[in-house]
Amino acid sequence: MAEVTVKQLAAAVGSPVERLVAQMNEAGLPHKSGDETVNDEQKVILLTYLKKSHGEQETASDGPKKITLKRKTTTTLNTGAGKKAVNIEVRKKRTIVKEDEPKKDAKPAKRKPADAKDAKGGKPAARKPAASGQEGNGDFVAPVAPPADKEDRSSKKKEFRNKDKDRGDKDKRFNDRGSKGRGKGGRRDEGGDDFGSRRRGAPKRRGREDAEHQFQQPTAPIIREVELKGESITVGELAQGMAVKAGEVIKELMKLGVMATINQVLDIDTAILVIEEMGHKYKQVSDNAVEDSFLEEVKYDGEQVSRAPVVTVMGHVDHGKTSLLDYIRSTRVTSGEAGGITQHIGAYHVETDKGMVTFLDTPGHAAFTAMRARGAQSTDIVILVVAADDGVMPQTEEAVQHARAAGVPIVVAVNKMDKESADPDRVKNELSAKDVIPEDWGGDVQFVPVSAHTGQGIDELLEAVLLQAELLELTAVADGPATGVVVESRLDKGRGPVATLLIQNGQLKKGDIVLAGTSIGRVRALLDENGQPIEQAGPSIPVEILGLDTPPGAGDQFLVAESEKRAREVAEIRFAKEKEQFQAKQQAAKLDALFSMNGDAQASSLNIVVKTDVRGSLEALIGALEQLSTDEVKVTIVSSGVGGITETDANLASASNAVIFGFNVRADAAAKRVVENSGLDMRYYSIIYDLIDDVKQAMSGMLAPELREEIVGIAQVRDVFRSPKFGAVAGCMVIEGTVYRNKKIRVLRDNVVVFEGELESLRRFKDDVQEVRTGTECGIAVKSYNDVKEGDQIEVFDVKEVARSI
Repeated sequence: MAEVTVKQLAAAVGSPVERLVAQMNEAGLPHKSGDETVNDEQKVILLTYLKKSHGEQETASDGPKKITLKRKTTTTLNTGAGKKAVNIEVRKKRTIVKEDEPKKDAKPAKRKPADAKDAKGGKPAARKPAASGQEGNGDFVAPVAPPADKEDRSSKKKEFRNKDKDRGDKDKRFNDRGSKGRGKGGRRDEGGDDFGSRRRGAPKRRGREDAEHQFQQPTAPIIREVELKGESITVGELAQGMAVKAGEVIKELMKLGVMATINQVLDIDTAILVIEEMGHKYKQVSDNAVEDSFLEEVKYDGEQVSRAPVVTVMGHVDHGKTSLLDYIRSTRVTSGEAGGITQHIGAYHVETDKGMVTFLDTPGHAAFTAMRARGAQSTDIVILVVAADDGVMPQTEEAVQHARAAGVPIVVAVNKMDKESADPDRVKNELSAKDVIPEDWGGDVQFVPVSAHTGQGIDELLEAVLLQAELLELTAVADGPATGVVVESRLDKGRGPVATLLIQNGQLKKGDIVLAGTSIGRVRALLDENGQPIEQAGPSIPVEILGLDTPPGAGDQFLVAESEKRAREVAEIRFAKEKEQFQAKQQAAKLDALFSMNGDAQASSLNIVVKTDVRGSLEALIGALEQLSTDEVKVTIVSSGVGGITETDANLASASNAVIFGFNVRADAAAKRVVENSGLDMRYYSIIYDLIDDVKQAMSGMLAPELREEIVGIAQVRDVFRSPKFGAVAGCMVIEGTVYRNKKIRVLRDNVVVFEGELESLRRFKDDVQEVRTGTECGIAVKSYNDVKEGDQIEVFDVKEVARSI
């Protein structure tokens, strides 16, 4: 501190000069008047004396030493003419704490409250009055104060408390603004702190005991273990796992040569590399742990019993698969199918004299490859239908491949034996070339000649199927929760999601909780293949169920769960996994498109919105349409789904300039209004190859036309003249076709093209002409070329555009 006079010190602490001089004399200081100076050592001596006289001498075990400074000023505020003046009292208080060096393993001393009771007498300990009789409210006045300029700056940060002395405590709201927590007379709390001296919302001063619990900055970096689930992770999730900002992860990726955003999907290998580079650890966790534990709960303790075979009828389109099944079922299913072809898998079970058989009828069209593959994987025996008058066709070969891949035995039904052109030996020869050897030729495949119209060989065919089933010794657990496969699904307008299931084990009952892929729900209705309600169904029985939240994917496995909560958890995990895979595929597609467009012209795109009646038809359509894409015209499926065409579909098509295709579905009134107002192209189809043919025609119209050159005339150069206007002018004889003035030409020398350009002038004698025919002489001036020589040929050609098709 700077040296001050006694008078300045008295003014700073708010004490009369005479009283301060008397206190200094009692402390042993030689000061006699207010003009003498006081140095820092003398101030400390005075402070020590005053503390002793007040009984506040701190021992080593007491709390920290402190100095409390107080000031009180009163001013008058005139509120206006004719109104009462307001007295404003400003109280200032400042406490300076001097910390001692803490001893090792020593606990901080607690502050003694002002009203603490005396340990011996049980009475509150009274403070000794100041030796000089200094006025105060129990707090001693320290003779040490900061400089006036610092005190003024600190006083600006305090909140003033306004008090009208004449009104007293009547205006409590006005008085409480600056004295929150203060009682009458400015009482202090137990800690000795004056709440009125703090601004509103300001934190209390912390004692030494609070300082011990403050946050300590770690001295070493924290190494975290990041759990990696699935096959990918986003940058944001990776940053959250390492407890760092996403920007740090992005910087690390940039060092590795990867440009990414916070929502970028990273593969696991890249994520592991980033984690190790940033000094953390990783732990790969199986994302199927919850699902695996859930599936382990489905157990079958019942006895294995014999079950009916599941037979899939496969073959080429129009070879009579459904007609053959019609005869067995004694129904007319084919007449109900559009175009006489099967559009989706039909599941039926038939009671025959030889026993029960479950049939799956699959489409034979090329677009339904995935559906045939699912049929082969869900079956026990495959009946391969081959027309005796048509032989082995592409889908016949594909059906053989699917059956071989699934390890399913084949029974060949040589159909249409009632026709005169039937040739069963031809079928045997062609199938033998595909490694399907008949039994009478030393193989293991049964060949049965049949006719779906006359019924020839139907009984023999069923006997062959049941014989093959006996060899397979098919069994299943009849009791317990049901499991199986989803054959087909669709969205019915009145009933909601409808799924066709093939039960493989257990009993499916009405009210069961079914989990199929990402779909879950309680079975509200159970129907057989004829639409009749039933209460339960066992192994090898196809049924339709209502009650799922969404149509499941065809080919998904289903099971009956005991806990709906656990089943819903598994469904959510599966959905999140599918979403991650979709995002990763979408990101890869964007990058592939970016790289493919590098340096190439942008390809045209045909945007399509597809809605179908069943899931299987939707998959077949999407697969067939995507295969139509070429390097020049891309087919983009903007949106697809099961169910009718809605207003949302129409708005999406309008925004993306897409064509709407409805396969066995129709648009509602709202969608029709949007289509009419936006001028969209919406088409309905019931036969799949009609839709595919129309898309091919539309894509053909988007192809750039093919340019073809056609030589229209040839002129022989007989002589060369020089013209001041045109330069070299060739005197020519037209030896073939017609030479035109406005068409492109080539100059040939020894049958080698030496120049390609245009004619600048074509004359017959002195007249400009537009064309010169065969056998006529003419003068030709070639634009921007003066090196024409005698013997050259001038070839005139035309470029024509020829429409292309896919």
